[in-house]
Amino acid sequence: MSMKAVFFPGDKKVEIREVDIPTPGQGEVLIQLKASAICRSDMSLYHGTSVFEGTKTGCTVPGHEPAGVITGVGPGVTKFQEGDRVAVYLALGCGECAHCKSGYKMFCKEFKCIGFDSHGGDADYMVVPAENCMRLPDSMSFVTAAVSTDAVGTLYHAQKRMNISGRDVLVIFGMGPMGGAGVMIAKGLGATVIAVDMLDERLELAKDLGADYTINGQEFNVQEEINRITNGAGADAAIDCSGSPYAENDALDCVKAHGRVAFIGESKETTIKPSQQLIRKQITVIGSWYFPIQEFDEITEFIVRKSLPVEKLVTHTFKLEEAADAFRLFDERKTEKAVFVW
Repeated sequence: MSMKAVFFPGDKKVEIREVDIPTPGQGEVLIQLKASAICRSDMSLYHGTSVFEGTKTGCTVPGHEPAGVITGVGPGVTKFQEGDRVAVYLALGCGECAHCKSGYKMFCKEFKCIGFDSHGGDADYMVVPAENCMRLPDSMSFVTAAVSTDAVGTLYHAQKRMNISGRDVLVIFGMGPMGGAGVMIAKGLGATVIAVDMLDERLELAKDLGADYTINGQEFNVQEEINRITNGAGADAAIDCSGSPYAENDALDCVKAHGRVAFIGESKETTIKPSQQLIRKQITVIGSWYFPIQEFDEITEFIVRKSLPVEKLVTHTFKLEEAADAFRLFDERKTEKAVFVW
């Protein structure tokens, strides 16, 4: 039996190949894909510049935000069965170290990433270890589930670590899918949210997702606007989802004494002023990346209970056959979150 799968030979080329449907081995399951989201980090594969070892030759199927239905189980799998609806956790670990046992598989020394080092979800079927499967609530759509594995999960975990609540004024920089997810979660937690971006259409979506205030950084002085909104007090917390050095500095500058800041947008280097921005305000700064696997039940329960409009983050859906168009449009930033659906 054969199936369709996406491959990136490099240099923005996309090939859809007919390959054999894989067979689940010991402790593995076969998943028939129903939704697989495209992420900005896929672009390194698309351009052929990825840092992941297994991806240099374009022989790995991309897609690290998948959801679908289990259609086959390998030997030794007892906790899942055919027909179970699941999302897939992207980190593969040794299973034995303290990080794997704590649920943070991405910190394992043997960390491998589904969709980079091993075949991902941009195919009709995929095989993964059963321990990477995360059950879905019956009421949750596959599109919501796929988007929740990365964008919603990452921002939920960050805000949980920051203790965001109804007492807080939270500023979120960068209104892509991550920032948009952050707005939704913060509103679910009761915070007052200020959304900052350079594009009006992204700020419109932020408003639609519940942002109380929006600031266009091209048109306004961000610090002055935050001061105005907070009556000179400054924000309680800030999250940067952009990775821009300007936004990272704005995040540090906009919080009051004892403020909390999280950096989520990937960034190689940024110049900051530790005395003025950190020490003299006694603020807490964290880096936050993904979430521990056992937290997914809590994340999906929160989405359902708070009726978070996750699908509003998705601007385009594509069939797998349209992969060349999907990645080209995503690369050109003509789409925000885009998802393959079957």
